[in-house]
Amino acid sequence: MNMDLKKYRSKRSFEKTSEPEGRKRKRKNNGNPSFVIQKHAASHLHYDFRLESEGVLKSWAVPKGIPGLREKRLAMMVEDHPLEYQNFEGVITEGNYGAGTVMIWDKGTYKLKDESSLAAKIKKGEFSFQLFGKKIRGEFSMVKIKNSEKNTWLLIGKNNISQSMIDMELSAVSGKSMKEISLGQIDLHMYPEAIKSPMPEFINPMLATFIEKPFRKKNWLFEIKWDGYRIVARKENKDVDLYSRNKQQFKDKFFTIAQSLRKIPGDFVLDGEVVALDSDGKSNFQMLQKYLTEKKGILIYYVFDIMHIGGYDVTNLELKERRNILDKLIVGLENVRISEFVEEDGIKLFENISGHGGEGIIAKRNDSFYLPDFRGPDWLKIKSILTQEAVICGFTKPQGGRKKFGSLILGLYENKKLKFIGHVGGGFDEKLLSEVYEKLMPLVTDSCPFEKIPKTNTEPIWVLPQLVCEVKFFEWTDEGIFRHPIFLGLRSDKDAKSVKRELPRKINEISNTFSKKKLILTNLEKIYWPDDEYTKGDLIEYYRKISKYILPYLINRPQSLNRFPNGIYEKSFFQKNMSDVPGWIKKVKIFSESEEKEIEYMICQDEDSLIYMANLGCIEINPWNSSLRNLENPDYMVFDIDPQDLPFSAAVKVAQETKKILDKISIEGYCKTSGKRGLHIYVPVAAQYSYDQVKEFAKIVNILVHRATPEISSIERKPNMRNKKVYLDYLQNRKGQTMAAAYCLRPVMGAPVSTPIEWSELNSRLDPTKFNMRTIFGRLEKKGDVWKNMLRAGKDIDLAKSLILLERLVHKKVKQKEPAHVVNNNKNRVYKAKKK
Repeated sequence: MNMDLKKYRSKRSFEKTSEPEGRKRKRKNNGNPSFVIQKHAASHLHYDFRLESEGVLKSWAVPKGIPGLREKRLAMMVEDHPLEYQNFEGVITEGNYGAGTVMIWDKGTYKLKDESSLAAKIKKGEFSFQLFGKKIRGEFSMVKIKNSEKNTWLLIGKNNISQSMIDMELSAVSGKSMKEISLGQIDLHMYPEAIKSPMPEFINPMLATFIEKPFRKKNWLFEIKWDGYRIVARKENKDVDLYSRNKQQFKDKFFTIAQSLRKIPGDFVLDGEVVALDSDGKSNFQMLQKYLTEKKGILIYYVFDIMHIGGYDVTNLELKERRNILDKLIVGLENVRISEFVEEDGIKLFENISGHGGEGIIAKRNDSFYLPDFRGPDWLKIKSILTQEAVICGFTKPQGGRKKFGSLILGLYENKKLKFIGHVGGGFDEKLLSEVYEKLMPLVTDSCPFEKIPKTNTEPIWVLPQLVCEVKFFEWTDEGIFRHPIFLGLRSDKDAKSVKRELPRKINEISNTFSKKKLILTNLEKIYWPDDEYTKGDLIEYYRKISKYILPYLINRPQSLNRFPNGIYEKSFFQKNMSDVPGWIKKVKIFSESEEKEIEYMICQDEDSLIYMANLGCIEINPWNSSLRNLENPDYMVFDIDPQDLPFSAAVKVAQETKKILDKISIEGYCKTSGKRGLHIYVPVAAQYSYDQVKEFAKIVNILVHRATPEISSIERKPNMRNKKVYLDYLQNRKGQTMAAAYCLRPVMGAPVSTPIEWSELNSRLDPTKFNMRTIFGRLEKKGDVWKNMLRAGKDIDLAKSLILLERLVHKKVKQKEPAHVVNNNKNRVYKAKKK
C-alpha cells in the first residue's frame, strides 16, 4: 500500500462511499501542477484546499474559506488525498467519514514562487504560490504556526487577488449549487429501492380511507387534514405543472406556488394540498375560493409526499424515507412548506385540531409505500367536521328578499345513477350567490337529472350535473339526506362522475398492514366488473381481507392463474409458467408430460403472494388438488356439478343425490358453490391414493348419481350429447387439473364468491349470487369457515372397502342402464388402492 495514502484509505470503506480509492501517481511534465478547492458540508461547513505534490494532493481544511487581499485564514493540514480526488463532486453518504456534500468550488493550476519542491517547502513551514483558477487568481502564502500540535497553518491572501464573474455559490465544474449536488445523489447512494424510470406525465395521488375515530399506535404518524385543493406538482427542467386529481391544470391560478417550485433544484413529482390561510394560520376553504376569483389571500402549498425525483420512482420507498427526501428538498421557501406531523398519538392531535375548528387529521403508516390511485388501510382520515362533495343538479327559485336562487339541489352517484341527497341554502352571501348563479345558468335544462324526480322545497330549475360543490353538515338522515348543510364552495378540481357518498369505516375493519413486500400496484381504478363498478383496487382489497380464509386452500399448491387484465368482459388467459415472478415468491418446477416440458409454477404461501396475483389481474385462483408434500396423490376427490344452461335448482338436486350416495358408504363430503352456475363437492382423502385411483372412484359415484337422476344429469363429455343436462365431471380428478378455490372470486357479473356451505343450506332456497365480494365477510363473521376441518379430514377413508359398498348399491338397482361389469372393471383399478 502507498504510505502517503495509507491514512486516507484507513478512514474509508470504499464499498460504502463513492470517493476515489486512488493511487500515488508519477508527475507528468505537462505544465504547472493542479490545485482544487472543495466546499464540504460535513458536520461543519468548511473548504478543503488541495495542492498537487509528488503524485498526491497535499490537503488543508479551511473553516472560514479562502482569504481575500491581506486576509488570513486558519488552515488545518490533514491527510494526503489521491490525485483523482480533485475531480470528486457528490455526496459522502451517512455513516462514512466526512459524510456530507462536496462541491468543486474552484480548480486550476498553481506555481510556487521559486523552483523548490512543495514537499520541501512544507517541511520548512512556509511557502508562497500563485493560483490560476476559474474563480480566483492571485498570490497567496502558507505559514505554519510554530509549536502547533495540530499542524495548524495560516493561509494568507497577498497580491493581485481577483475574482471572476462566475457565481461563487455554484460549482466551478458542474455549475450546480450544494443543494443540487446533494439532490442528484439522494437516490443513488441512500435509497437502493428507488427504481430508475422516465419522468411520468402524471401520477394519480394516493387516497385515504375515512374512519370513525382517532387512535394511538406505534409506527403511525399523524398530520393535519388541510382544507384545500389536492395538487400534484410536477417539475421537469424549469417547467412546473400543478394538477388536481382530475388532471385539471392549476399552474396559472396558483402562479405564486409554481414560481416557488421552480427554485427547487432538479426534477420531481410532489403530492400536497394548496390552501389559503386565515389570520390565525388556519386553512379556510372559502378563502381559497376567494383567492381563485380575486387573487387575495395567503396561498401555501403544504407538501406531504414525493413520488418521483431525479429520474427515479420513489413510490416503493417507505414513507419515512420519502419524508427524509422531502426534508432535504424543500428548504427556505415561504409558500411551499412540508406538512408537519406528530408520531403515535393521533388522539391528542385530533383534539387539538378539533378544538381550533380544524377539519380533522390524516393517519399514515410510517412504513407504507405510495400506492397511486388506491384507497387502502395505510392512509386514514378522521374528520372533526363532516364534509361531503356533491353534484349540483338544480336550484329552487328564491323567496322573500333572497336573490338569484333559494337553494341548490344536490346529488351524488350510486351505481352510476344520481341519488338525491338534499338542498343547501346556507353559507351564501350576495356575491357568492351571484358567482354560483352565473355558472349555473348556461347549464339549465328541461330534464331532471334524477331517475326519480325528488320532492323540493319550491319549484325546481334543473341543470346539467356538471358542477361539484363541497358541503359541511351535521349528519346523514336515515333516508340518506343532509341534515343542516352549509355550502362551502365550488370544487373545480373534482369530476362530477367521481362524487360518491363517503361513510366512515370502523378502525377494527382496517388492516394494520397492506404488504410486507415491495409491491408496486398498478391501475387500481381500472373497472373490472363494469355492471357493479368494482375496480382492480376492489379486487386487491378483497383478497387482502379474505387472505386468512383462502390461504389454507392455496398454501403449498401449484397455481394456475386465470388473468383478466382488462376486466371480466375482455380477453383473459390462463398462466401456469411463472418463472418471472419476484424472488421472494415461492416456485416449483414440474415436468408436464402433455406439454413435454418443465413448467415453473407459482406457490401462493402468504398474503403478499396473494396480492401479487391479484395485481396481475388474477380474479380466479385455481390450485392443484395435490400439494408439494405429495404431488402424485391428491388431498381430496372432487365432484364438479355443472348445470350448464339448466336452472340452479337442477344442480342442487344432483348434489343432494351425491350426498345420499356418499352417506350410504359412510364418506363425508364438503359442499361449496362454484361461484358461477354449479356446485362442487370435495371428499378429503389425505393424499392416500393416486390421481387415477381417485378419478376412477369418482367416476363410479357419478355413474350411480346419474342412474338416480337420469332425467337431469349426464356423464357425457361432449356437450352436444348431453341434451342440456347437468354435467358430472369426474375428470377434474386428473393430475394437473384445477378448481376454483374456496373463497375465490369469479369473473362474472356481481363478483360472486365460491363459497363453502353447510349441507343444511343445500335446498331450493339456496341462491349462490348472494355470496359475493361485498356480502361474504358478513357471513364469515357469523359462521366462520364452515370448511375449516376439510383439509384435516380423510385419513380414515378406505376406498377399497367403500368400493365394495358401492358395488352392492349397483346390484340393488332394478333399472340398471350400465351393466355391472362397468363398475367391476373400475373396481379392479381401485380395490388395492390403500397405500402401504
